[in-house]
Amino acid sequence: MKKRFYLIDGIRGLAIVNMVLFHFLYDVFILYGRQPDWYDRTGTFLWQQGICWTFILISGMVWHFGKKGSLKRGLLLNFWGLVISAVTCVAEPQAAVWFGILNFIGCAVLLMIPLDRIFRRFPPVAGIVVSMVLFFLFRDVQSGVLGLASHPLAVLPDGLYQSRVLTPFGFPFPGFRSSDYFPILPWFFLFSAGYFFFPILQKSQKLQNVFSVRIPVLSKLGTWSLWIYLIHQPVAMGICMLLFH
Repeated sequence: MKKRFYLIDGIRGLAIVNMVLFHFLYDVFILYGRQPDWYDRTGTFLWQQGICWTFILISGMVWHFGKKGSLKRGLLLNFWGLVISAVTCVAEPQAAVWFGILNFIGCAVLLMIPLDRIFRRFPPVAGIVVSMVLFFLFRDVQSGVLGLASHPLAVLPDGLYQSRVLTPFGFPFPGFRSSDYFPILPWFFLFSAGYFFFPILQKSQKLQNVFSVRIPVLSKLGTWSLWIYLIHQPVAMGICMLLFH
């Protein structure tokens, strides 16, 4: 029987609580126009990125736990991602979701199936370092550059951004809009960093002791993160409708 690392559930539970609060404030401040500049603030950006990084890193870590069921899990996450796209197109067309976090994690889970045989040959520390370097190299690929947009290392050809087919990979077509967009590039490299961290955890008794700690309530919430994610936005919108008619 595999050992349960309750701290992973706790961290994921904390992330889901933050995400629910973040999306509720997004609805209030942006969709209902209470503070239109809220989303452009540095603090808001850092908060949003922290939530996303947490989910993606943990998803890469726990891939090892569900290795045998990766195909089923990846397809299920993509299914729910498509459901969210369909629902938001009807209910909130101004904030429709195309290739959001669930579609990304679903695709990352599927991509890791063939890549696992290659990746497990690499030293975990080297894998983390390379993954993070590539993540920052491709960080602003959707803006047409390699490297950070403020310090580009190379400009990518415009032809990559003319096809809808390449949008999930990080090359959005002209006019593309999504309120939750997580393309394969650069986010898969953050997922792989989590993947490479897990073997380090397995070999370190000290880390295992730390990750065996339960966080009251949060560790339980972390085990229900998918279902909380699926229902939280309709609940948040319902509350906003009651508050603001």
